[in-house]
Amino acid sequence: MKNIKSHINLVILFLITIAFANAQVDRSKTPKAGPAPQIQLQVPIEFKLDNGMTVLLVENKKLPRVSYNLTIDNLPSLEGDKAGALSILGTMLGNGTATISKDEFNEEVDFLGATINFSSRGGFASGLSKYSERLLELMADAAMNPLLVEDEFNKEKEKQIEGLKAGEKSVATVTDRVENALVYGKHHPYGEFITEETLNKITLDNVRVFYEKLFNPENAYLVIIGDIDPNTIQDQVKKYFGVWKSKAIIETSVPNPNPNVQFTQINFVDMPNAVQSNIVVSNNVELKMGDKDYHAALISNFILGGGGTGYLFRNLREDKGYTYGSYSSIGASRFGASKFSATAEVRNEVTDSSVIEILKEIKKIRTEKVAPETLETAKASYVGSFVRALERPETIANYALNIKLNDLPLDYYKNYLTNINEVTQDDVMRVANKYFLSDNARIVVVGKGSDILENLEKTGIPIKYFDPYANHVDKPEFTKPIPKGVTTQSVLDSYLMAIGGKEVAKTVETILAVADVKIEGVPFAPTAEIKTKAPYKESIEMSIEGMGVIMKQKFNGETGYMEQQGQRKDLTEDELGSKKSEYSIIPELQYDLSKVSLESMMTIEGSDVYKIKVSDGKNDSYRYYDTTTGLLLRVESTVKSQGQSITSVADFGNYSPVKGVLFPYSQTVKAGPQVLNFNYTNIKVNEGVSDTDFD
Repeated sequence: MKNIKSHINLVILFLITIAFANAQVDRSKTPKAGPAPQIQLQVPIEFKLDNGMTVLLVENKKLPRVSYNLTIDNLPSLEGDKAGALSILGTMLGNGTATISKDEFNEEVDFLGATINFSSRGGFASGLSKYSERLLELMADAAMNPLLVEDEFNKEKEKQIEGLKAGEKSVATVTDRVENALVYGKHHPYGEFITEETLNKITLDNVRVFYEKLFNPENAYLVIIGDIDPNTIQDQVKKYFGVWKSKAIIETSVPNPNPNVQFTQINFVDMPNAVQSNIVVSNNVELKMGDKDYHAALISNFILGGGGTGYLFRNLREDKGYTYGSYSSIGASRFGASKFSATAEVRNEVTDSSVIEILKEIKKIRTEKVAPETLETAKASYVGSFVRALERPETIANYALNIKLNDLPLDYYKNYLTNINEVTQDDVMRVANKYFLSDNARIVVVGKGSDILENLEKTGIPIKYFDPYANHVDKPEFTKPIPKGVTTQSVLDSYLMAIGGKEVAKTVETILAVADVKIEGVPFAPTAEIKTKAPYKESIEMSIEGMGVIMKQKFNGETGYMEQQGQRKDLTEDELGSKKSEYSIIPELQYDLSKVSLESMMTIEGSDVYKIKVSDGKNDSYRYYDTTTGLLLRVESTVKSQGQSITSVADFGNYSPVKGVLFPYSQTVKAGPQVLNFNYTNIKVNEGVSDTDFD
């Protein structure tokens, strides 16, 4: 089939349009901070059960609903070689009890129109207040008498393993895992991670031990919010949760995280499938909600990278156009282990520049006083979000719980806005120097090393190399010697032979392909119908059941157009020229060897491949052919739209024959931050296509 860029450009441009539509926000006018409003917080009703459980009640009659939030206040704990046991426990809780089967439990919850969810740290339930007692009873039964049986354990364990496999090629997943492992250390609860090896060591008994150790009313908090009668609900809580037997609390301690690095360094992870680079600049911090620096740290972080007005966003997004967004965050933890981080997902070719610009903005907030209007904007944002949050009854309960868990003064939230408004320019610079450590920064970069590493080395920042599981490795090698006798022509000939032979391939005049398309992060799942006819004609239509065709692109060999949501746009001269430059069906049959060259031999996902460069005079694309099978495994190309260059990487698999020619029935396409999965359900050769399809 034709170079993937001609088949998915429509989808990529559609996604770019969505992203840009969401990004175009007028931020030129900002509110000014006024005097801090007087905060009057409703005080929750509080009582304690004999077994040690603390209960907080917030009455709110606006809607006939009630919610229950159960928090088990345990210290973060290491799972060691059984990492994943807590995750499995969390998925097993709330799916039936020792007295109610899983199906009966879930059916009753559905019948009540309610929600019950659990994790290894507690649970949540909500529903109509007229069913509040039964909902409380079900939640208490699920918490005290979980259905921890072998068959459910095996199902959940297998789901965890499948989830790990699905995330193996995810750059975001690898970035999170490596950053936490390096910042906190694998010996720390925040730094350890789940692997297939640790999951396979877990038994049902391990899960039961974790439950007995962690689920204890002695350190449990139940927050109840909604249309309730306080006296009635107190009796019900005592009835259903009062029978939960208290256990001796096992004394544990949280280990210290890794120290910050002695010098700023890049910790690089090579991901050959990455179409963009993930960058995280981070360092450990010791910050608690009760510290005098807390409010100033929030404001400083907001100014640096808290949103669209932040230094990072204005530089990397609005000024440079390197990314859709760049942000920062700072955490606070009563356990003395948190971090500051600045992040961006950027195009490969600007990875090194993005690292430099992020460090520049961190240095700026440390060395230059923030402009008064910028400081006022940050304060105004916090005042607005705080006041809006007070409209939600759960906010009151969460504030009360925060005060207890973090040992805060009772008037902490009453004085919150006053503390925010008292932050000065000097405070911003002081806390930035204390918590944003540009001279001791760990810069985690996960991306395609063959494209970005050479330029990263030119930054002069020392580089250390890691695998996707945060293990030290040697610097990766990206090319291998091309075997003697292998040429551009021989690679192309091997491909044609692999798919069925050159003569058989020449018989393919038209292709009709239908695919189910899944776009990660997008709620709809369209169907694509792709038609091609030699030498250059092509048509693609994307449709959604119940909505019809949502977008299409047509090219009849001379002219063409794109149509989306009823808006038609003729293809530009550049777009028409690109389509006329390459054969629409099996382009390997027609390549001009003066425009095609064998670049290198390298490894992709464990397979050795030949990298072929294809030039059309304006843009280059790259095709990767398996050295053993000869089949095409990957195509890289670039699409330009609205001043942005988006690189797409398409991986091919599941080759199957149609009329003697092999075609890939599965494609995974990564374009910018988007991932598209094409599953071809039908491919027809030399049937089902007519010239009118391209009009």
